[in-house]
Amino acid sequence: MDKLLELGNRVTSYDNFDKYYLDKEKNIRHLAKNKHFKSVNADVLDYETLLQSIKGADLIFHLAAQPGVRFSMEHPTKTTRVNVLGTLNVLKAAKEAGVKRVIFASTSSVYGEAKVLPINEEHPTKPISVYGASKLAAEKYCQVFNDQLGLPVVMLRYHTVYGPRQRPDMAFHKWIKSYFEHKPIAIYGDGTQSRDFTFVNDIVQGTIRAAEVGDVDGEIFNLGGGSNVTVNDAVQLLLKELDQDAAQVVYESAKLGDVSDTHANIEKARKMLDFNPTTRLQDGLKCYIEWYSKYCV
Repeated sequence: MDKLLELGNRVTSYDNFDKYYLDKEKNIRHLAKNKHFKSVNADVLDYETLLQSIKGADLIFHLAAQPGVRFSMEHPTKTTRVNVLGTLNVLKAAKEAGVKRVIFASTSSVYGEAKVLPINEEHPTKPISVYGASKLAAEKYCQVFNDQLGLPVVMLRYHTVYGPRQRPDMAFHKWIKSYFEHKPIAIYGDGTQSRDFTFVNDIVQGTIRAAEVGDVDGEIFNLGGGSNVTVNDAVQLLLKELDQDAAQVVYESAKLGDVSDTHANIEKARKMLDFNPTTRLQDGLKCYIEWYSKYCV
């Protein structure tokens, strides 16, 4: 939202501030006095309120979701309702309101276990979590609305986004929190699993490009950092940035629904969106630690 406002747009935030994680309101508090910003506190499952909020909009960035691979395995019904029916509501409302394009935030979880790395957009989709399955179903609705009902939709498969304002259930946030609270840093599994960590500023750049570029309606793009690192190495890099070599690291059982590896092939996004992630992991972590120290300690 900050970047969209910086570019001169009028922005409406539509969010029900679900208690899945607390204090989310802090993320937009600094925008309260901006005359070009409006916040609507409502649920994506509330169609009439959603429709009224969308009327007059040219673009929708649909990031509303019930996130969390592990959460989805314990709460499949809520995950499915929000991610599938919520997306259907957004698409219906966008069509009715005459929106020019919807940008849908999907996830690397739709792929499931990688057959080959890096993964391009043609890789088979066989999710191993309810979360991944729900987002894949939502993608299918997006494709139907784009192909059959005339609503332009672009789908973006995000890869392990991190950075300031990150969800508190995500790995880097939990590890940094544990460090500042002098608690052990927990790794699920043996740490040899790998992730394509993508800094939030790079994701913002790619997402906005998906709204700006012509001739991409109906397309699916991977947005990732373009490289991957093992969880063990990521923790060691984090500890180096924290200037702490002696923090205790503990290993716990792997969690149901977690894939072994992610690594995005981003050549399609480079070519068609001019997507160019530039943030090295160590630089992104340094920025995130500075933000966390200022706002969360």
